[in-house]
Amino acid sequence: MPALTVTVVAYLLGSLVCGVLYSRWRGADIRDHDLPGGSGTYRQYGRGAAILVTAGDILKGLLAGLLCRWAAPDAGWLVTGAVVAGHCYPVFFGFRGGGGIAPLLGALLALAPLTLLGLLATALTVIPVYRATLQRRVNLNAVPFAALIAVPVGLLLATRFGGWGALLAGGAVMALRSAHLLLRPGVGRA
Repeated sequence: MPALTVTVVAYLLGSLVCGVLYSRWRGADIRDHDLPGGSGTYRQYGRGAAILVTAGDILKGLLAGLLCRWAAPDAGWLVTGAVVAGHCYPVFFGFRGGGGIAPLLGALLALAPLTLLGLLATALTVIPVYRATLQRRVNLNAVPFAALIAVPVGLLLATRFGGWGALLAGGAVMALRSAHLLLRPGVGRA
């Protein structure tokens, strides 16, 4: 299976945004009030829904990463960028999606698990410190802020443990989406 085919499949998998699917199942569209990721789903529907949506979004990244390892092992960066781009700009939902963190985590779980472990450790250290010190002044959700710190640390880890290209491609798409969201006041800020 050529890398291009795997990349297209990864984008289509990414375009299945679980928060949008869940909210539509509940009779609404979460994007009218919040972002369709785990944090937005938590704010709109509660903890159980957020866990379900986050797990689904991680799973699609994991599936894309596993497909890449099996069919196009040299295209990890391209496939990761595609699954994250699909989540951020989903073809099935008018190119209005989420931030891309969960599918990036899933893809890294398949392609670079040690790098992912370092990323998660960094984020889990940054989040409580940020919430206690800066969140009220910056007025940005803790998860995207932690990602801004964790991704550069992850890049350093990736030079030793692999996944550099995947992390860079996924992080670049997420940064583009974050910049786009910052230009839309009131959406994705909490």
